[in-house]
Amino acid sequence: MLPEDPAARHRVVAGTFADRVRGVTDWDAPTPVREWTARDVVRHLVGWFPPFLASGSGHRIPPGPSVDEDPYDAWTAHTDAVQALLDDPSAAASPFRHPRLPGQELAPAIDRFYTADVFMHTWDLARATGQDDHLDEDLCGQLLAGMEPIEDLMRGSGQYGPRVPVPDGAPVQDRLLGFIGRDPAWAPPGR
Repeated sequence: MLPEDPAARHRVVAGTFADRVRGVTDWDAPTPVREWTARDVVRHLVGWFPPFLASGSGHRIPPGPSVDEDPYDAWTAHTDAVQALLDDPSAAASPFRHPRLPGQELAPAIDRFYTADVFMHTWDLARATGQDDHLDEDLCGQLLAGMEPIEDLMRGSGQYGPRVPVPDGAPVQDRLLGFIGRDPAWAPPGR
């Protein structure tokens, strides 16, 4: 079970993702996200969050190494900067005001939008590169329960593909993956 505290949860989730990044041997490997390679998964996480953070707060993440040159160093620099915000009580409690979201403190906003994204993309990277793709069942269930009531909003955002049907009684991880538009049975070509 993952910690509930946003700083502690990010540390664990980002650390697990870092382990998967460290284990990649083919950065051009296709992933369950159509037209994305393993490198693109890291590029996505390093790329979308800094502008999102800046648009809702006065906080900035300094640019790090290039994902093209060194995905692991890029991830490490990025995640260390996010963790520093979460570990700073003043920053964590600072307001986050995004034009399309209700106002909230920064730490819960990071947890809800960013850490959850890292968590789900861990499966993409792991599955694409033949690594351990098991996700924490409790967090899978929490995310699924939180997203199902806003399914139309999520699908309308363009960030999630159509739901992939999974069998009744499927494990919660498979149900979450199907909900976000992933085929839980996806395997890289040739495997």
